[in-house]
Amino acid sequence: MKIKRKKLLKRTISLFFLFTAATATVNSQSVNWLRSTENKTWEQKTLKLEKAPATTPVLELKGDEELLTFKAWGTCFNERGWDALNMLPRQQQDAILGQLFAPDGDLRFSIGRFSMNANDYARDWYSCDEVSGDFHLKYFNIDRDKTTLIPFIKAAQEKNPDLTFWISPWSPPSWMKINHYYSVVSNAEYNELDSKLDYLLFEDCAKSYEGVFPGKLAVNDYFIQDPRYLQTYANYFCKFIDAYAAEGIPINQVMFQNEPWSYTPYPGCAWTPEGIIRFNAEYLAPTLKKQHPEVDLYFGTINTNHYKVIDEVLSDPRMPETFTGVGFQWEGGQILPRIREKYPNYKYVQTESECGWGSFDWGAAEHTFNLINHYLGNGCEEYTFWNAILADDGVSGWGWKQNALIRVDSKAKTATYTPEYFAVKHYTRYLAPGSKIMAFKGGKEDKFPVMIVKNPQGQYLVFAGNFNDENKALTVQIGERFLNVTLAAHSLNTFQISEFRL
Repeated sequence: MKIKRKKLLKRTISLFFLFTAATATVNSQSVNWLRSTENKTWEQKTLKLEKAPATTPVLELKGDEELLTFKAWGTCFNERGWDALNMLPRQQQDAILGQLFAPDGDLRFSIGRFSMNANDYARDWYSCDEVSGDFHLKYFNIDRDKTTLIPFIKAAQEKNPDLTFWISPWSPPSWMKINHYYSVVSNAEYNELDSKLDYLLFEDCAKSYEGVFPGKLAVNDYFIQDPRYLQTYANYFCKFIDAYAAEGIPINQVMFQNEPWSYTPYPGCAWTPEGIIRFNAEYLAPTLKKQHPEVDLYFGTINTNHYKVIDEVLSDPRMPETFTGVGFQWEGGQILPRIREKYPNYKYVQTESECGWGSFDWGAAEHTFNLINHYLGNGCEEYTFWNAILADDGVSGWGWKQNALIRVDSKAKTATYTPEYFAVKHYTRYLAPGSKIMAFKGGKEDKFPVMIVKNPQGQYLVFAGNFNDENKALTVQIGERFLNVTLAAHSLNTFQISEFRL
């Protein structure tokens, strides 16, 4: 009787393990597919991996090779964004902040960027010390920020207390610049800079470049290259970090200038390679290491595709001791692969997603989806979006209409989630910090970007966009299995593969 019971028990256990194995096999082939098109966002369906390819795979993953470990998503805090948020009822404000910053929200931002002094989405121009000649920074203060940026940041911190922050200035205090004005160039409609001072930018230099941005390079540093000014500005960074720390907002990363190659009618500052090297290597880096060794200094934000200019800075032998990483945005992203190949020991980050021209349309969604593919595939461990929320046409104080993820109607006091919001959600909802970027194919030429990611739980994800006017067949090989699908024209797609092992 005991022998029969043992045989029966053994048979039951065997059947149980066979059933479990079969169930696991079925589950290992299960794929959750999320698709968004202009007329229907966040459509969900399921399918299974297959044993044979339907078409030639556009990507093949046969081992655990990886390109990088992704760190975090982020966005920027601007005054006009705070104003737009405050046009909404309090309950809706709270819901939006949760969707943007909560760890279980839609977009899950865990990094915040904000400017030191005014940027082009401030209400108007200001700095933390406009007292000319105040080399001891006696009159330095962040009183303006306490009424705008800091309440915005603290509202986000309520949703995610673990937010980290980084900063860059758009313009130094005007008295530290050779034209003594917040902008670089004059504009009769948007500033009061004397047009005669525009001469300082290029002087009589006639050299121009085709196919790159900017077409002409500044011949003068707009920051005064005098040791007393340079050291005061380095101290200014540290006082700003101290002031925000006192407000419970830790800054752990600094970049010396937003877009040194944008010669703007709004807050900006032109720099030459020589000036960049001098300020960062001789003043800012040593001062930060002495006063704030916990703060990393990155070279950025790079917005030029003049490869030789960036190479000139990074080839200086002092740079490995000066910069921890490098940050790219706009045209700078075009030279990211070349720079990273030559200088592989830096950390690389994307610093500002392109904001377009206020279209708020599906084309902006496709563009952003493709940008994320490009920057992550080419080695950026962080990705920062620009305007999370704006009102009406998204216009700046200097007339630039820009896109945002959320658009507020100032008259109706309502908010709309733009197509770009869903493009971002396709990534952020599933590509978590700690995920491994395993393989990617860019979409610039064929409008067909694809990426394979392995999340911290060991699940594989596939992100794919089809920005063509016709449907496209897609096959991706992961181990011995194949994802075979047809992507709708102008669609954004995320595939979540459950419990799959190579």
